[in-house]
Amino acid sequence: MRGRWELGDDQWQLIEPILRPQRRSDGRGRPWQDTRAVLNGIMWVLRSGAHWRELPKKYLPYQTCHRRFQQWVRAGKLERILACSGQGVTSKRKTSLGAGLYRRLLHEGKKRGLAVAPTNRGKGTKIIALADDHSLPRAVSIESASPHESQLVEGVLGHSFLDTLPARLIGDRAYDSDRLDRDLDERYGVVMIAPHRGVRRSPTQDGRPLRRYRNRWRVERLFAWLHHFRRLVIRWEYHVENFFGMVRLGCMQILFRYL
Repeated sequence: MRGRWELGDDQWQLIEPILRPQRRSDGRGRPWQDTRAVLNGIMWVLRSGAHWRELPKKYLPYQTCHRRFQQWVRAGKLERILACSGQGVTSKRKTSLGAGLYRRLLHEGKKRGLAVAPTNRGKGTKIIALADDHSLPRAVSIESASPHESQLVEGVLGHSFLDTLPARLIGDRAYDSDRLDRDLDERYGVVMIAPHRGVRRSPTQDGRPLRRYRNRWRVERLFAWLHHFRRLVIRWEYHVENFFGMVRLGCMQILFRYL
């Protein structure tokens, strides 16, 4: 019987061409383990948040799953899977031109690693994400916790799953910046909608665009869905690319609900 977080037949058919192993031209070497079983084992670790060595016996050995996961991360296959899933959802559902922008600070489980930086609340890593009007992920990136949020917007736009960028971005007061508004308008043609900070004296937005700020709960719902994957609640991976791979798998599972 298929587990709750294991891939269905339709979902597997979509990503199987990307994860299909490459056999040696001379036919030598040990045969590869079932790729679908490997991915299901990885999804169990993502959902449970347990150590790799605690993988149940019904899956393949944890060494195989962990090694294959790292191979996929280095080869960029998880990024291709997420882009393919995003395009598949876009072709079936109508999405809004606007997108919500949000960041979440995760505390580092081991207190060390790449892309970990100190803040007033301790060391951590930030997840920056874009969500559409259905709370589906449209872009996601990983950054250290020290840089200000207004400096991380262009980085997450570079990881968009869509061919075109949204016409509007909705963010909180941390994204109220004249420099950010100017750069987004000049480089991408994107309008930033964010309430003014208390130190601003000359308002730059009237009440009409700020009405869209009421829809910001949609991107916060995306992070609530991501926290169903316990591996993403606290960062335990030392290597940032491995943690980013887990975040991509979580976004993939959310997108698969709408395929």
